[in-house]
Amino acid sequence: SINLKDFLSNTTGGIDIRDCYVKTGIEQILTTLDQELVGLQDVKTRVREISSVLLFDRIRELQELGTLNSSLHMSFTGRPGTGKTSVAAKLALVLRNLGYLTKGHLTNVTREDLVGQYVGHTAPKTKEQLKKAQGGILFIDEAHHLYKPENERDYGSEAVELLLQVMENQRDDLILIFSGPKEKLETFYNCNPGVSSRIGNHVNFKDYTVEELT
Repeated sequence: SINLKDFLSNTTGGIDIRDCYVKTGIEQILTTLDQELVGLQDVKTRVREISSVLLFDRIRELQELGTLNSSLHMSFTGRPGTGKTSVAAKLALVLRNLGYLTKGHLTNVTREDLVGQYVGHTAPKTKEQLKKAQGGILFIDEAHHLYKPENERDYGSEAVELLLQVMENQRDDLILIFSGPKEKLETFYNCNPGVSSRIGNHVNFKDYTVEELT
């Protein structure tokens, strides 16, 4: 694949979006996703939509035109085993090829990786994972477990606060995806409006049908 910036600088006349899709390797990434994942047609369409918007926005940015400047952080809802991690890994590559990320790797974490059991343990754990994820996507699985309001001695809210700071300040080279069951994640967002307001794209993963599995 070629660098989008180089491709645009060598292009004379109009820009063929389809050509950009192919030349930057995004078409190949999404074709591979189609082949590797059974079903999930709605999700695949949504990923193509997101990729197209990001490509178009990136072209406008490189040409110094106005951009949407929308948040790249995302929310993936659905039950375990519906392909959320696989899709996140492919999106990381798309974002890398567009120049939004420098590495395009996926760092998969759960509450245990971010939240400590004692005072002062949570911040170092969360910061370590954020550092690992730099240049790629931090994929927070079962993200709703981060927030346990019924337990006043729980340190999950400290991790949420640190993630929120990253979402606000470090808009470059690190993207967060919050993942979990739809109803539980919605409750988490309702309790943490700062997080939900900084999520640019929501993708819902429906359960596989019997036909898709046979």
